[in-house]
Amino acid sequence: MSVRIQTPDALPEDELDRSLRPRRLEDFVGQEPLKAQLAVSLEAATARGEALDHVLLAGPPGLGKTSLAQILAAELDVPFVQTAGPALERKGDIASFLTALEPRSVFFVDELHRLSRALEETFYPAMEDRQLPITVGQGAGARVVTLDLPPFTLVGATTRAGLLTTPLRDRFGIQHRLEPYGGPELTQIVHRSAQILGCSIDEGGAAAVARRSRGTPRVANRLLKRVRDFAEVRGSGVVDAAAADAALALLEIDDLGLDRLDRELLSALCEKFAGGPVGLSTLAVTVGEEADTIEDVYEPYLLQCGFLKRTPRGRVATPRAFGHLGLAPPAEQPLF
Repeated sequence: MSVRIQTPDALPEDELDRSLRPRRLEDFVGQEPLKAQLAVSLEAATARGEALDHVLLAGPPGLGKTSLAQILAAELDVPFVQTAGPALERKGDIASFLTALEPRSVFFVDELHRLSRALEETFYPAMEDRQLPITVGQGAGARVVTLDLPPFTLVGATTRAGLLTTPLRDRFGIQHRLEPYGGPELTQIVHRSAQILGCSIDEGGAAAVARRSRGTPRVANRLLKRVRDFAEVRGSGVVDAAAADAALALLEIDDLGLDRLDRELLSALCEKFAGGPVGLSTLAVTVGEEADTIEDVYEPYLLQCGFLKRTPRGRVATPRAFGHLGLAPPAEQPLF
């Protein structure tokens, strides 16, 4: 009987994504202040044999919040249990998770801001007193039974920390915000991922991928896999600057990481509306995309690049956006 050993290249895509995640805090690239603070908390909790204090991780998607939660469990050598805010619809859902936890477990809730207010309140006594009140029965015969919970660490991740209520946010003893990555850090991440994938890459190729990664490791890993495909099929198999540039041009990703829809959005704003201001709903209809998608997915990076402004009257393109598209800015700047 033959046994097939799965290499990174043979793994399914979702397994491949997980394989690129760092396993230990020392392997996690970037976010140095956060890592230093977490290292102290981890060492203290381990020395006392206690559960780590509850941790809130905020920041844009793709920066490593889930990876950090998994690293915390690995560093503490405790079980890791994962769910997401939208999956918790009733108090019973939370109770089933919490009562099944082993002592000192890490319970990770992604998209924490999407919990309903009533469910948020269920977490209050669990986080603070390790107790879970359960209502048994209905009407006049109903009574409250309090269940004792094992010590555990709730790790919440959110892309919109402002939507969390103050009582919930204040119950997290450790709170951190992850920031977008710089070029050298992303280049280091690309080199590390290429090594795991068994992909040959030089400094120019890694820098080209990192430059277009929008400050996000998840995007860097996604682009690296597509560039690797191009280099293997149409190149020498080595990801150099030329192969990376050609592959990313085929993907319609420019030197700043803007894709086709990013440019369509800017072009509509600059060419059809003379730079704005334009309402979000009008802009969404113009480019054929949902308003929520534009606001949550595309606008943050365009704002970060300085191509876009949000004003009370609508979205406005900056002179830099006109320059990036090779257009002349309007003679008269809009009033906003």
